[in-house]
Amino acid sequence: MSQNDRMTTSAAGREGPDREGESHSPRVLFVLAPGVQLLDLAGPAQVFDTVGQVTGVAWPLVYLAETSQVESSQGLLVSARADWPELSADDMVVVPGWRARDGRSAPRLTAETLERIARHHQRGGTVMSVCAGAFALAAAGLLDGRRATTHHELQDELARRYPRVQVVRDVLYVEDGRVLTSAGIASGIDLALHLVAERLGPRVAARVARAMVVASRRNGDDPQESAMLRHRNHLDDLVHRGQDLIDAHFTERLPLAGLAASLAVSERTLSRAFARTIGMSPLRYQRLLRLERAQALIDAGATVESAAHAVGFCDARMLRRLRASRKRA
Repeated sequence: MSQNDRMTTSAAGREGPDREGESHSPRVLFVLAPGVQLLDLAGPAQVFDTVGQVTGVAWPLVYLAETSQVESSQGLLVSARADWPELSADDMVVVPGWRARDGRSAPRLTAETLERIARHHQRGGTVMSVCAGAFALAAAGLLDGRRATTHHELQDELARRYPRVQVVRDVLYVEDGRVLTSAGIASGIDLALHLVAERLGPRVAARVARAMVVASRRNGDDPQESAMLRHRNHLDDLVHRGQDLIDAHFTERLPLAGLAASLAVSERTLSRAFARTIGMSPLRYQRLLRLERAQALIDAGATVESAAHAVGFCDARMLRRLRASRKRA
């Protein structure tokens, strides 16, 4: 067996277990170009695979290419399937980036493959790119008139090659009409976590990030970060476990003594850990979750009174005070 044979990883058609109740799960299809960057591929793949680990419902992963094997930029051979399955609007197509040997980032996929990607979007599907993968989306016409980003070293080239693209600089990722682009390399993880948060909620995204031991950021192009993610950018296990409890029961009354007992620590230890790690008490964290949820309900048409009761306040007075205080800040 040659060294390259020993380095081959068989990824074709890994679609997870076929269990009852999983038919509604979106598939994630990775379209691999020659010279694919491993972390552009592996980062998002790990995020989407971890969804199944933390929820018990797998998101099947499928790896597609124009040849049966693709050599990555790092020399690892990746096996893939060449036949595209029938796609639904729930499925997501991901184009990881690549490193061209001549230093240029021209699309490394055929017109037929680019058309398949564009057609999926036209039929209501979501399309995502990492790093140089944005050049493939641009060549497919998906970025015309849209805001998009790519690796900071490639932004000028993207703007020059495709003047109809509104290149956004200095962000981790951009979302524009079911077309999502990320800056490069590790930012694919951030974008994948963003997609998980959109589809399954920020609590699941935070659990995925924690399982991967990464910071659960959502600061791409959207300044409206969920508190469930914004305050998970740490590695303190006690605080994570406390946040897990509060996230799951934030509409309920949660006395500090009960939280501490559930976590088998003293009230003082828990309070100090929260203050040191996220700069607030457990009660303040719970109120922040309530406030954000209440505001979302109000934005959707609920009254202040009904929103207050829905998130666990006895009446609307506390909610009004918190909203006023937030506006002043």
